[in-house]
Amino acid sequence: MAKKEEPSNPEIANVPKHIAIIMDGNGRWANEQGKPRTEGHRAGARTVRQVAEACGELGVAYLTLYAFSSENWKRPKSEIQALMTLLERFLKSQTKEMHKNNIRLQAIGRLTDLPDKCQRALHESIEQTSQNDGLTLILALNYGAREEIIDGVRSVLRHVQDGLLDPAMLDPQIFSKHLYTRYYPDPDLLIRTSGEMRISNFLLWQISYSEIVISDKFWPEFGKDDFFKAVEEYSRRQRRFGGL
Repeated sequence: MAKKEEPSNPEIANVPKHIAIIMDGNGRWANEQGKPRTEGHRAGARTVRQVAEACGELGVAYLTLYAFSSENWKRPKSEIQALMTLLERFLKSQTKEMHKNNIRLQAIGRLTDLPDKCQRALHESIEQTSQNDGLTLILALNYGAREEIIDGVRSVLRHVQDGLLDPAMLDPQIFSKHLYTRYYPDPDLLIRTSGEMRISNFLLWQISYSEIVISDKFWPEFGKDDFFKAVEEYSRRQRRFGGL
């Protein structure tokens, strides 16, 4: 049997500092394989590990993954329960590996609405990896960009009412400090899998000037080479930020 070819690790001159990914297509991949949707989510978790490893190889500083949206609560209860169980198991099984690979875990979203077991596992994983200074892996959980902006407005109003902020001084930079992502730079590159051409309420404020790459592959089949190709495409683009 021929040896499986290992993914190439290309030399890329312009590596994005922050990459955000809409991991789409787990369910459709499973349907095409004749498997239950939950198996698609398990396969998607394996892709997360591969992409995080690829980020480490390229020197990407931040990776934000759209893991569970605020709209995903509309799915069948059985699928939601399976997703929460998978999240808890992923955190418990991968924390040592993340620590070994110098990955710092973070999370954004309305996290207090997650099941208690998931919150505990998330808190423990974040705490155990807090001193790592390699890749920062940010999971967007119970996340919605519109909700984030609303929460940001509420935070601004509280600061104004408490006399901590003059409304006349409010600008995009100050407002950004009231968002879930205030500790991180805006994404340079947004990747979406499964060929869908929409943003799906993800980081609407932060991706104003992000480059976007769409892959036709479902997330479970999105491998290291696909990730490298997306980063290579980004590196060939000129970012003008509205200028010439």
